[in-house]
Parts: sequence; C-alpha cells; structure tokens
Amino acid sequence: MKLRSREVVSGLEGLPRRALLKANGLTNADIERPFIAIANSYNQVVPGHLHLRELGEAAAAGVRAAGGTPLEFNTIGICDGLAQGHVGMRYSLPSREIIADSLELMLEAHRFDAVVAIASCDKIVPGMLMALARVDIPAIMLTGGPMMPGEWRGQSLDIISAFEAVGAVKAGKLSELEAMEIENRCCPGCGSCAGLFTANTMACLTEALGMSLPGVATAHAVDAKKRRMAKQSGKQVVELLRRRIRPSDIMTRAAFENAIVVDMAIGGSTNTVLHLPAISHELGINLSLDVFDRLSRRTPQICSLRPGGVHTMLDLERAGGVQAVMKRLGKLAHLSPLTVTGRRVRENLRYAKIYDSKVIRPPTRPFHKEGGIAVLRGNLAPRGAVVKYAAISPRMMRHRGPARVFDREEDAVRAILNKRVRRGDVIVIRFEGPKGGPGMREMLSSTAAVAGMGLSESVALLTDGRFSGGTRGPCIGHVSPEAAEGGPIAIVQDGDVISIDIRRRRLELLLPDPEIKARLAKVKLPEPRVKKGYLALYSRIVGSAADGAICR
Repeated sequence: MKLRSREVVSGLEGLPRRALLKANGLTNADIERPFIAIANSYNQVVPGHLHLRELGEAAAAGVRAAGGTPLEFNTIGICDGLAQGHVGMRYSLPSREIIADSLELMLEAHRFDAVVAIASCDKIVPGMLMALARVDIPAIMLTGGPMMPGEWRGQSLDIISAFEAVGAVKAGKLSELEAMEIENRCCPGCGSCAGLFTANTMACLTEALGMSLPGVATAHAVDAKKRRMAKQSGKQVVELLRRRIRPSDIMTRAAFENAIVVDMAIGGSTNTVLHLPAISHELGINLSLDVFDRLSRRTPQICSLRPGGVHTMLDLERAGGVQAVMKRLGKLAHLSPLTVTGRRVRENLRYAKIYDSKVIRPPTRPFHKEGGIAVLRGNLAPRGAVVKYAAISPRMMRHRGPARVFDREEDAVRAILNKRVRRGDVIVIRFEGPKGGPGMREMLSSTAAVAGMGLSESVALLTDGRFSGGTRGPCIGHVSPEAAEGGPIAIVQDGDVISIDIRRRRLELLLPDPEIKARLAKVKLPEPRVKKGYLALYSRIVGSAADGAICR
C-alpha cells in the first residue's frame, strides 16, 4: 500500500520535514505509521460543536489503536441560529465552500493518507463531505449528535420554540416571563439543535449515504455511545485505508438516491436540496430537482419529527435510528452500495431493529403517502421551488391570495410582528437568493414570526432565499431563477394574486402572459448589496439554487 504521507517523510530529502514533525513531539515510530487527519470543527461559539474536542480525542485514540498517527486541525463553523434574522445569515451558506476548500487545502498540502471528519450543524457537514469527495482519500464522517430536547409544562422544546415565542409574545399569546422560561429551557446543552432541522437531517443523510457508521446520526451528543462511536470511527478509517476504500467507492448514484429516499421518508430539511447536489457534483454525479421530486412522489413519509410532527430526535434514536428507517423502507432503498463499515447496505441492515412503530411507521401506514419535500414549478418558478411538504397543514396544501412584497427579510418580519400581514396573504421576500442576498439567507425569523402570530394556517410565504430546517407551514423557498437574475419573482407587485397548489406541484402568478412579459422587459435590478470582501466574490461565482448553489 503506497502512502501519500511518504512523499513528505521518506528518504534523505524528507529529513527537514521529519525534523518539523518531531518538533510536534512525533517519534520515529509515529512518523513510520500512516498519517490520519482528524479534521474537526470544534469551537466555543456553536452549541453543536462544544463537545467535538472530546470526540476528536476519542477518534485519535481509535486511530492509534489501529496503527495510525492522528494529526488534528480545525475548520470554521457558523451557527445558523446565532446568525438568524440579521446580516450574519448572509455568511452561512457561503461558509460551506470555505469549509470544503480549507479541508482540501490541508489534506492535499500535507499529503494525509486518510481522514476522520468531525462536524455538526448545517453547512459544516456538507462542506466536509464536499471536500472528502473532492480529495477522495479513505475517509469517515463523524457527526456530533443531536442536543437533548428541553421540557416545559409537559411539552418538548427546542430552539424553534424560542423563535416562535417572539411572535407569540407580540400576539399576546405568551407573557414575557413565560417566554423567558422557554429561553432558559429549550437548549439544555451541547449538540445540534433538537428536532429534524438541517443539521440533524444532514447527519441522517450522511449515514444513509454510507459515510458514517451505523447509529452515528442519532446518537446524542451527551451520550457515551457517541464517544464509543468516535473511537470506533478512528479505528475504522485505518481499515478503510488498508482496504483502499475511498469516498468515490461509497458515494455512488445509488447511495445518493438512498440519502434522498431517507430524506423523504423522515421529512427532512429543504436545505438538503442544496447540499446533496453540491456533494454529488464533486463526484461528477448530477442530482437535479427532478430527481428529488421523482423519489419524493414514490416514497412514503414514515416518520413525523419536529418541527412538522411531535416526535424528537431522541424518539428516533430510541426507535432504531436511520438503519431502522432504511430497513422499514425495504425495496425503496438500494441494498448494494458499499459503506464505511466495509460492508454493503444489505449486510448492515441485517443488524438493524425497529423498536417503535409509532415513530417509524410501516410504509403501508405512513404519515403521508408521499415524501417530505415537494418541488413546485410554474410561471413564478420556471426552474423550480422547494417546500417542506411534511410540515404543512392539510388545509394549506392549496392557497390563493394577494402578494405582500418585501425586498429584505427584516422588512417582512417587522410587518408581520406589527400585524400588517393579514390572513390569506402571500408574503414574498425576494433579492435574498445566492447572488442577490448575497448568500441565500434562511428566513427562520419570518416563518417563526408567522407561526408565533398564529398565521401559519392562513398565510403562505415564498422567497428566492431558503428556509431553516426548523420551518413549518406553507413556506416555499429556492424560487428560481432568483430576483437578482431577473427571475419572475422580481416583477411581483403588492396585490398580485399568487396561486399555490402543493399536491399538483404548481406555483403561479395569476397574470396574463403578455403582462408578465412586459414587466420582465422593464425590470430594473438593483446594485449589488455587497461590493467587497468574500460575499462580493461569492455573489459573482455562485450558481443557481436550482443546481445546489454551487460555486464554479
């Protein structure tokens, strides 16, 4: 087995480089072993990352036990919750590319032989997976695990409870003292926010892809099981190196389809429609919106987790986790893809057990006959738009109403909280796409305000931005082409009637075609909002949300 690290340390020419490694405390014996990167996103800013230092130590111990030399480095990590509702959210999605690029740079410059990638939260996991696909050395992903749910008055709480409390106070449904109780109780410790939001969705899909060990996705951050699995991951990556199993052997088209099917079955975040295509792009695999919609139409939703349902990630863990979901799906999942266990999916599923049929229902008795995400098209979204089907009340599957148009999320939130949005309205938030934002902000503050004000069953919201995995209600995002590219969403005016039919997958601006063409011909796009720094560069090189907001 030829090791890349020998390019660094072998022969007389490697003498000065060996000297530098010895300054780190490495012995001759350490230098002779394979170099295994521990790529960690630990920081003291993000709750999902607070415990990752311990997981890094456990993974390193596993690497040493298997005969490798672990060397740890860090990547950045942005907390979407802390970035919500202000300009900081513009930096969240763009950070995915920085994470991927920084991981690539470290792995390639130092010629690592293999890597354990440790991450939690929304953009960090997909960013790392993009890099693992790009560099294509033996690799294993270790996701940090969910936060435990909070509790108050007999109900489970999570960060969405806090966001929605803001609107509830404004609507007079909750006192400020009660809101403070929610604030103090909803996030009880480390881990990615409890609930099937983007972070936990991506952890589940990473396991479904075969890039993390069975059971990793739902093992909670505070559970000792997570430390044991970290050590096991360190050992297993050395085995992958020995067997020369690379990410490209694992992340095949069939594996990506498994991830999408699991996404639909559990009712995951719409952000996966950005992340899976970006990861697959690194491997030359095209995942179009049509693939998501096709698989959604034939996959029943067999789990109903918060925010759209009542169950928590803890319930899913106790019911058997991702492997139990895949076992329940049966022939809907491909059984042949290889995984980081070194075994095929079918072999892994022999060990899977389903412990709670109320949490993981059989396909014959699903929560919904179709999957958790729907792709809409029409004259308002010629290239598509995305909605979390699983989180919508049946009464809002069809909606028609007048547009209330805003060019920034902050303006929309202010209007909602000041009761200037009426029942039946369709809130339109535009110039928030990948280019126009720039950065494609999540609209969690606006959707939480709608829910908190008691409007989630009477008001729809659509945007060329995106939504948090914690969003519930008829919230349609990724409208493409975006306003900054001259898409039809740029011509919508207050009072225009918009028709939404989620079951028929239609999104229409109810204007005559000549009127639409005339408005498009006259549309004037504003100057870029950001003219310097990373976001200015990002707005120039990022592609459409319909293709995963990939930078080219």
